[in-house]
Amino acid sequence: MGGVSKHRDFGSIRKLPSGQWQVRFRHPISNRLISAGRTFDAKADAAAYLAAVRTDQLRGQWIPPTAGQVTLRSYANQWLQSRRDLGARTNELYRYLLDRYILPELGSTKVARLEPSQIRAWYTSVARDHRSTATKAYRLLASILRTAVTDRMILVTPCRVEGAGVERSAERPVATVAEVTALADAMPERLRLLVLLACWCQLRRGELLGLRRQDIDLLHATLTVSQTRIFTMKGLSLTKGPKTEAGRRTLAIPSHMVEAVGIHLDRFVGSEPDALVLTGEQGGPLTTAVLHKAWSRARNHVGRPDLRIHDLRHTGLTLAAAAGATVAELMHRAGHSSAAAALRYQHATADRDRVLADALAKLGTPDPVLPFASAAGRPKSD
Repeated sequence: MGGVSKHRDFGSIRKLPSGQWQVRFRHPISNRLISAGRTFDAKADAAAYLAAVRTDQLRGQWIPPTAGQVTLRSYANQWLQSRRDLGARTNELYRYLLDRYILPELGSTKVARLEPSQIRAWYTSVARDHRSTATKAYRLLASILRTAVTDRMILVTPCRVEGAGVERSAERPVATVAEVTALADAMPERLRLLVLLACWCQLRRGELLGLRRQDIDLLHATLTVSQTRIFTMKGLSLTKGPKTEAGRRTLAIPSHMVEAVGIHLDRFVGSEPDALVLTGEQGGPLTTAVLHKAWSRARNHVGRPDLRIHDLRHTGLTLAAAAGATVAELMHRAGHSSAAAALRYQHATADRDRVLADALAKLGTPDPVLPFASAAGRPKSD
């Protein structure tokens, strides 16, 4: 059957009747002899493979031959099922990205067989028509394959497309104060407060929809964000606590808003402590369909079809920054846990730029009463 070469009791190389060379070596934990799972045309190639296995085991970088033989579809599905830490909407988004963009193209490939060139071609194909979605899908795939590295299924991740996981969102538009007022006036009466709270209290949509009577303290002019109401991609309503501790916060209501909040509570909100502040036409929970319809009409009416409801929050935080809010203050009002998120609102606005220009003009205008207003009037040095 051919000769057998032993290598210091670590493994062996033998020639098969087919003429191919077989490699066997000891598992680093069980010490049992296992096969390489493949054969070699030349003895030298088999010896080189055995030496490489020995080196990898000594370095702690050895991956079993049977690892990574599961398909990406099977591993990704198992990965998602094990993620108990994900919120409902995140889980739903990941399921959508897998089924719609990742698995149809890559799902049948074994994890160990995924190549950087294959992933690069897949990403380029998706990004051609759906750049933002391609970025989200790539980040998800990269996260799954990083776990595969941790699970010792592969040695390194094949996700090596530079910049593919960085989402470059366009700068969102900002409304003027006059436009915010016009948008509120263009909404149905029971939804006007939504526009004002989104801007002047910088609330997210889910925070607005989850706001209850007990969360508003008119005596001290504050509101507390203690829960959010969100909708899944299938339209299912979910009520839960804020995602982070920073999101759970109490905010001062601007004084010009207090009366409007009180009137709204009297007219449209039930007397129960847990009565929702913002409701539909019949007093029930506000749905996305009703809100979208009312908002679309309002923004078209004021000539700002580019504005999303979230842009009202963006506008409010930008105004707060222009009014001189510190990063810490912006973090508190926005419910952010990182300074980086708050810094995005500290950009220039036309109104604030005019205030700064006027201040600079005052500095640049000589005051004739000052002794150093002219060369002749400068005080002599001692």
